[in-house]
Amino acid sequence: MFRLQIEARLSWRMRIVMIASVVLFLTTVTHAQSSRPNGAPPSDPTPAVPGKADSSDTNFGSPENEMRSKLLLKEEKKQYDENVARAREVSQLGSQVQESFAAKKLFGSDEGKKLERLEKLTRRIRNEAGGSESDAEVKDIPGEIEAAVKRLADVAEELYKLVEKTPRHVVSAAVIDQANKLIGLVQRLRNSNR
Repeated sequence: MFRLQIEARLSWRMRIVMIASVVLFLTTVTHAQSSRPNGAPPSDPTPAVPGKADSSDTNFGSPENEMRSKLLLKEEKKQYDENVARAREVSQLGSQVQESFAAKKLFGSDEGKKLERLEKLTRRIRNEAGGSESDAEVKDIPGEIEAAVKRLADVAEELYKLVEKTPRHVVSAAVIDQANKLIGLVQRLRNSNR
């Protein structure tokens, strides 16, 4: 009888160990199937701010993301077209100032306003190209007014050509340099008019 009691105790212990082993095995398998491998991105990232897309949004095929992308491209194209229109106006103002000075040999209030507008537009073009607000010192400004007016028209035309052929997403040192030259010329002519 003592032997039967020992065998009964052992069989209960064996059963408990077997059940615990099966439970441990099943929890390990279940956990392995439900967890992601280390370093894997989350399956459904959500933006930090609702309604605002961020760079971690990987839902490429969603209509919302496509619409956002199209609107962003449209806005960038619009800004680029506006900048080209500014450069075109700068070129036109430069040639108008040159023609007016050639006819009158002096600057009137109309030319002063054109020079002011030309400077404002040129600063905006420079800023859009990635330049800073500080005025760079321009070295090759002609001393004579007539030569400075001619150079103003030439630099304005060159600036227009550079802006027109520069792609949208490029920071152009050539455009910034040309804009700085034009601003220096405009300031020289405006100061000589006083």
